[in-house]
Amino acid sequence: MNGQYVVQGEISVSMFVSHSRYRTEVMHKGDVGYIPQGYGHSIENVGKETCKVLIGFNTGVYQTIDLSQWIAGNPADVLATNFSKPAQLFDKFPKSDVFISK
Repeated sequence: MNGQYVVQGEISVSMFVSHSRYRTEVMHKGDVGYIPQGYGHSIENVGKETCKVLIGFNTGVYQTIDLSQWIAGNPADVLATNFSKPAQLFDKFPKSDVFISK
């Protein structure tokens, strides 16, 4: 789990988990939020100014798993269940990290 406190600006926080469940919230200066352990998520600056966010983690070790790593590390049938899409779709995805793709 991690928690966020918006010090300055405006952010959009999106979270997703199995069975096509997701949620997006816009947070403003002074707002506090959290992301449960195991949820995929993204944080985006959606304001017109520089954004500053204080993020706290429940462990002293910071680790990331980006979306391309997560997709590459899961079987196609698991991804199909998570996203409610055919498993064959995920066979087309890269099997290694991708920073920028079109």
